[in-house]
Amino acid sequence: MRRKFLFLVADGMGGWPGELGKATAMEAASTPVMDQMAREGLSGLARTIPPGMPPGSDVANMALLGFDPARHHTGRGPIEAAAQGLQLADDDLVWRCNVVSVSSYAPGGLMLDYSSGHISTEQSRPLVEGLNRDCSSCSGPGARFRLLPGVQYRHLLVQPGAASSPEARLAIRPPHDITGQPIDQDLEALAAIPHLRALCQEAAERLAAPGNTTKANAIWPWGQGRALKLPGFEAGTGLRGAVISAVDLIKGLGRAAGMEVLDVEGATGLLDTNYEGKVRAAVDFLQHGDFAFVHLEGPDECGHGGDAPGKAEAIARFDARVVAPLRQAFPEGLFLITCDHLTPIAKRTHVEDPVPFLLYGPGMSGNGAAAFSEAEAAATGLSIDPGHTLLEFALAKGGLR
Repeated sequence: MRRKFLFLVADGMGGWPGELGKATAMEAASTPVMDQMAREGLSGLARTIPPGMPPGSDVANMALLGFDPARHHTGRGPIEAAAQGLQLADDDLVWRCNVVSVSSYAPGGLMLDYSSGHISTEQSRPLVEGLNRDCSSCSGPGARFRLLPGVQYRHLLVQPGAASSPEARLAIRPPHDITGQPIDQDLEALAAIPHLRALCQEAAERLAAPGNTTKANAIWPWGQGRALKLPGFEAGTGLRGAVISAVDLIKGLGRAAGMEVLDVEGATGLLDTNYEGKVRAAVDFLQHGDFAFVHLEGPDECGHGGDAPGKAEAIARFDARVVAPLRQAFPEGLFLITCDHLTPIAKRTHVEDPVPFLLYGPGMSGNGAAAFSEAEAAATGLSIDPGHTLLEFALAKGGLR
């Protein structure tokens, strides 16, 4: 039987010293299983963010799956459209569209919460459906936009035929990058596209109407681009693969690459996610498949929230409730464990620093790491750059090439 490949990703797990005392959250977290695997396997750093590209999960996870973002990345919105199986024309422009909380949707306003208090899908879906129905630029003949509901705070805005329009080049900052900061810069950018600015203004006015009991009081389009097209994962690797995540962008990458996308009930993308359900989905798939990409969002969400103890707890749960049972279930498996990018508590957003990784499997020997952490991985001297070659490196070292 072919060796099973388990690629385990704790989103935003890495950070900077000083998150808890002098330590990073990775160093402070209880991770006995990953520490042992790091001692017995290979540890190093991988540069998942190509020079000049934004340090987003879309770019980084595309690289982890072996695709060069500089060649294939078209935007965050198109990846999430792929997750929904949305059929786009080649000249459509698709945006990621958050429902957010701002102090005021006007000059001088601040970005209070990129997730509207981690609004639930049950709360956000009727809001977005209502905006699509009622806003003057949406739905009906001649509509400029379509607002499509997604998961929690993550939704889509589609502009038919606009892929070559001026708004395709519009620079709106990701809302999770500007928590607590003024939104004037983004409103000024939107003003260059009057019909898009008008849509956002009308949406803010409608969300302010009585009856909306959520924290969502504005929409935030960003990460726009043309439809995503990726080469087949199985054709490139020889492995039948699946992705397991609560996050649409991971599902979109998997679906665009022809992988199976496994939904897990109770997978929230937060600290309370259904860890056991994700493990069970991976185990079940690997009875007939070869490669499972298991993604946990919790550390990243805690990083954005400035919650250092929560981030350490998310990493400890990843070790105890994902890594440990999967290692027990597949003692002969090949394990690649990493994060997509760092989300330092001090920044509360992503940075482009290289990420620590460990590669573990039968027949491997350690390369000097005493534990799994940013500093220990760096000290080995092993560096994978560009990061989209990490998967090929792991396949070769693991005997799957």
